[in-house]
Amino acid sequence: MNPERIVGEFPAPEFRGAQQQALQDVREAFEAGNDVVLVRAPTGSGKSLIARAIMGCARHVEDADPVDATGAYYTTPQVSQLDDVAEDDLLDDLKLIRGKSNYTCILPGEEDTPVDRAPCARERGYDCAVKHRCPYFSDRAIASSREFAAMTLAYFMRTAGSEVFRKRDVCVVDEAHGLAEWAEMYATIDLNEHTVPVWEDVRVPDVDGDPDGAVNFAEHLVRTCESAKDELLGQDELTPEEAGKRDRLQELISELNWFVEDYNDPESATTWVVDADDQSVTVKPMDPERYLKHTVWDRANKHALLSATILNKEAFCRSVGLDPSNVALVDVEHTFPLENRPLYDVTQGKMTYEERETTLPKVAETIVRVMAHHPDEKGIVHAHSYDIAEKLAGQLEDFGVGDRVRTHDSDTRDAELERWKDSDDPEVFVAVKMEEALDLKYDLGRWQVLCKAPFLNTNDSRVAARLADGQWAWYYRTALRTVIQGCGRVVRAPDDHGATYVADASILDLFDRARTDMPPWFRDQVDAMTTPDLPEPDPAAALAGITGEIDQVEPTYASESSSASSASSSARTSGRSNTSDDRDGGRSSGSGSPLADVWDAE
Repeated sequence: MNPERIVGEFPAPEFRGAQQQALQDVREAFEAGNDVVLVRAPTGSGKSLIARAIMGCARHVEDADPVDATGAYYTTPQVSQLDDVAEDDLLDDLKLIRGKSNYTCILPGEEDTPVDRAPCARERGYDCAVKHRCPYFSDRAIASSREFAAMTLAYFMRTAGSEVFRKRDVCVVDEAHGLAEWAEMYATIDLNEHTVPVWEDVRVPDVDGDPDGAVNFAEHLVRTCESAKDELLGQDELTPEEAGKRDRLQELISELNWFVEDYNDPESATTWVVDADDQSVTVKPMDPERYLKHTVWDRANKHALLSATILNKEAFCRSVGLDPSNVALVDVEHTFPLENRPLYDVTQGKMTYEERETTLPKVAETIVRVMAHHPDEKGIVHAHSYDIAEKLAGQLEDFGVGDRVRTHDSDTRDAELERWKDSDDPEVFVAVKMEEALDLKYDLGRWQVLCKAPFLNTNDSRVAARLADGQWAWYYRTALRTVIQGCGRVVRAPDDHGATYVADASILDLFDRARTDMPPWFRDQVDAMTTPDLPEPDPAAALAGITGEIDQVEPTYASESSSASSASSSARTSGRSNTSDDRDGGRSSGSGSPLADVWDAE
């Protein structure tokens, strides 16, 4: 790697914001001998352009010996981020490659068949006459030979050990803040009737919480899967469904063998937890350092990890198996004016499971007031869970503002999001798990409401195990990370503006608990938070942008002595309380145990 080239490799004709200083800081970090550089760059910094400049420092083929690694990888867990890269003319020298299922066969009569189910995947010894023109194999060949290859993190991890995508000189991971969680997700093995093609042929033992029992079951399941796979391999031709079954069996065999090998390795740092009942077995890794070493760290000589929310260098390094002494953190200045990204306290109480029934109607009323304040502007409501989203949408319907509200479920998520973005009406989108990788620049989104502190589900065995080990800082840091990501959805450029309304008092408590992990620019945002003067909850005012009666409706603003404002002020005070009764929510487990926000199974 030659960091001296970094400025010259910047792909844009000119710098904006703090980009030039960021590149200089990254250069110095690599020149100081660090193998990994964390680049904490806030929304709108142009992380993809910075990533390309770093990739340009990779060793060139003409400067390398045959055994030297050359070129660079770009990878990200967010499919939408990869789509943005594909559409950016400044990044056209990054060759994208996606998984086989994203390409269709070009043979006559097979045009609707994914490549992973095409005749070459179904027939023994099939010699495809047009393989050189196959969209997947063509893209793969080009990506493997080009200096810069781009792919999702899922594809990148799956190709570890591949002869096609070998070790390179530089690897850039964009949106890297959740790398540990993504690794845990990829290494998790879900065993049930939907994921195991031979499920009916095995007996599920009682292994809940017993990794030893899970290992024995995994070894038995591998033998069953291998037998079924061999039977399929013995056939000359398979149907698309049988080809899918064969591939899934092979994938399952690899996953189970990895689990057994890692569990039996005395030097592995991974801890495995097991959840099971008579219908399923789920094997989950905690801190899968060995998995990341194989799939990420061994794939390049130097790494750059970019994100707005790598909040604590030492904690992040521990979670992904890096030595902090060999890792540098570069902070990129936030150049968006503070007044363009305001936070507003409209808290109405806590949205914990115990208190939600009381708080939710107040939150719905507050959203009606916010809608009246933004009658002709699009907004998004982050509901955190489908249960909250459904109840909230019902409450808004009862308030008489349902005509302005759009919702989605897990099946219609992407379609409804696109319809909302394409709509010319100032609709309000009640969304679930869209705090990340969503670009609502300018009029696509001028305001948003955070309905619920995004704490992890403590019924998850990994979360429970960490909290039992006292890892509360990790717990709050993870929630803060999601809040910061969410706050960046509606302000995407220095001349953009968007308001974020905080409706759950637990978020205020989170700000206090995780303050030391806040990036300076977000701490400034929190310190500048105020309580807004919102109109009364008038449905006519809230719908004025939809009905075309904005000029005829004059919103009536609540006075500071109104019950709504008093409720918000009371909630803010409550949210910052440090009494154990407030935290425990009636489930006390000893002084100082912060459980009010933890006992939320949503």
